Amino acid sequence: MHGEAPLSPLETGMRRLATLCFPALLCAISAPAFAANDGVIVFVPPETSTDAAPASVPAPAPTRGRYGGGFIEALLTGGALQQPQMAAPIASEPADVEAEPAPQFRRQEVDYTGPEAPGTIVVDTPDRFLFLVEPHGKALRYGIGVGRPGFEWSGVKRISRKSEWPDWTPPAQMVLRRPDLPRHMAGGPDNPLGARALYLGSSLYRIHGTNEPSTIGHNVSSGCIRMMNEDVIDLYDRVPVGTMVVVL
Repeated sequence: MHGEAPLSPLETGMRRLATLCFPALLCAISAPAFAANDGVIVFVPPETSTDAAPASVPAPAPTRGRYGGGFIEALLTGGALQQPQMAAPIASEPADVEAEPAPQFRRQEVDYTGPEAPGTIVVDTPDRFLFLVEPHGKALRYGIGVGRPGFEWSGVKRISRKSEWPDWTPPAQMVLRRPDLPRHMAGGPDNPLGARALYLGSSLYRIHGTNEPSTIGHNVSSGCIRMMNEDVIDLYDRVPVGTMVVVL
């Protein structure tokens, strides 16, 4: 520019050296802090913030998020780094699971005013009760588990066969839905058909016991009618093959 003395060769060389060395020097100075935050510059809120904690309360320590240094936390909280919330402790044992059905699903004798003749089994699917109609306007009422949504059905069947501690062979449709199921299971306490089974006509449906008493009173099955083991044994002893079963 006009009015300025020309630079000597030495001064020109010094300026070029400074231009080349300054970025490297800056990186060398900031590299430790930059690396400590996983390559993210941490926003530090100003000390004059009106949200600052009182002097008697120690400031929360910065949290280290996925991207390091609590940077994302600072952005989300408007600059105030928050202490991470401690997760609730995991219980050493699972919570208690209801092992027995609710009292209303216990076997009891009730009044019956329906149209079916004594000796008929009536399955009230919506209310999850099974009635064995008795003479003189009475019935034995049992709590049951019924088909879950999409597996409900209704109709009239007859008991075609009875079995004690039945084996279980899941039908092909069930295996398609649940490939983890065994292809056959011998009768016994661990068998999902429980202590007794009353087969309904030529269908795949049964009235049977269960090894999961807590499911009584719920919509849980693939269409079968579940009973407590002691209840299905009681019903099994009361009704013969050929008994009419009306499913509502």
